[in-house]
Amino acid sequence: MENVSNIISATFERVWATLQVVAEMQEETARQMVETDRKMAETDRKMTETARIVEENGRQIAKLDKHLGGLSNNHGLFAEEYFYNSIKKGEKTLFGEKFDKLIKSELIEDDNKTKGELDMMLINGKAVAIIEVKFKAREKHIDRMFKKVKLFRDKFPEYQNHKVYLGLASMVFDEGIEDKCKENGIAIIKQLGDTVVIYDEY
Repeated sequence: MENVSNIISATFERVWATLQVVAEMQEETARQMVETDRKMAETDRKMTETARIVEENGRQIAKLDKHLGGLSNNHGLFAEEYFYNSIKKGEKTLFGEKFDKLIKSELIEDDNKTKGELDMMLINGKAVAIIEVKFKAREKHIDRMFKKVKLFRDKFPEYQNHKVYLGLASMVFDEGIEDKCKENGIAIIKQLGDTVVIYDEY
């Protein structure tokens, strides 16, 4: 009988110890779950804040792009107006060719879509000078000029037999661009002090 009591007592103690361990584990699990919930809530809050910041930054960048685009357009319009007025008042001579007509900003459209723009054209009875106007001239502008010759031929078939000259007018030239113009037979038109000078004797 005594052995049975000892066995029951020992068994009860083990079960009780096990229950205590289980209770402690459950308590620790519950604590960890509360902590996990707290961390997840904090993470959600931070993600929401991050999303808000990203959205606000996106709005600010869009506004800055619009502002910078507006400044760029204004610089381009200023350059066009400046060179147009200067050439209009000048002798309108390019590569020794005297021109009698000056056309400003001619859009080239096809199927109601703008394919290009001729900033300025000088015309006489046998030749046309296509002048690209930029505030700051870069290498890509030279490449585009040759493409505009084809657009010009397509748009103005009445000038098919005219000789075509090219000129690049700019307030500022990237390094090496003037040399590339000379290599490609393109007149350089630039501001020098209060006047406009043309380099076309190649």
